[in-house]
Amino acid sequence: MTSETTVTSKTGGTHETREPIPATPVVLVVQHEEDAGPGLVGERLLAAGLRLDVVRAWRGEPLPDGLRGHAGLLVLGGSVGCRDDTAAPWLPRVRTLVREAVAGEVPLLGICLGGQIVADALGGSVVTRARGPELGAVPLRRLLAADADPVLGGVPEGAPAAQWHWDEMDRLPAGAVPLLSGDDCPHQAFRLGRACWALQFHPEAGAGTVARWAEADDAQVRADGDDPAAVVASVREAERQLRTVWGAVSEAWGAVVLTHFAARV
Repeated sequence: MTSETTVTSKTGGTHETREPIPATPVVLVVQHEEDAGPGLVGERLLAAGLRLDVVRAWRGEPLPDGLRGHAGLLVLGGSVGCRDDTAAPWLPRVRTLVREAVAGEVPLLGICLGGQIVADALGGSVVTRARGPELGAVPLRRLLAADADPVLGGVPEGAPAAQWHWDEMDRLPAGAVPLLSGDDCPHQAFRLGRACWALQFHPEAGAGTVARWAEADDAQVRADGDDPAAVVASVREAERQLRTVWGAVSEAWGAVVLTHFAARV
């Protein structure tokens, strides 16, 4: 069910625009691979009354030409590089959607690879970590600007976050506001403009998801000097706090989407 906006012409008549507004706010979700779905974030967005339009890009499902009809954009994580357009030929379209979202102040949340895509697409840069991957439950540090942030403002100092990345954002886009940092990875979260957030970590992931990643990447994790079982155990031990902290963050971002949607209706 959709509604249409009615406008008045200069001659006093009316006509209906051709821009239908969905009755329920819809978030476009870009998923890059099987075991990297919306998880806890999606769960909380659905509970808030949002609908998820999940595009499984690795299966060849097409991304839309634009964000018309969508109240938000959620770009998930994945194992490809943010500029690996050969392995992931949908990435140029994702970058275009990211730029459209920022230009139109459509709420945007990028997670891990998604956050790296946001940084890269908007003028920042992403590099492979010379010191090896950041894995497992890792405590984060609040930065001053987090205090007034509508999405990350409630994250407590030292809150654990699930990490699983070999690349990282090394330079933020011009105008970006850093919000969270870490001892081993300085750019953990930033905001750009009024409605764009990029995260280096995985707020959607719990121990079950990380265990699947550890199994798939077992040889690489060991080659880089980490113990996959210990990495999974760190997430399992922190799982209750992970769900509490990042569930609340998911709800806060969902509230931004709902506010944006209400302003359009």
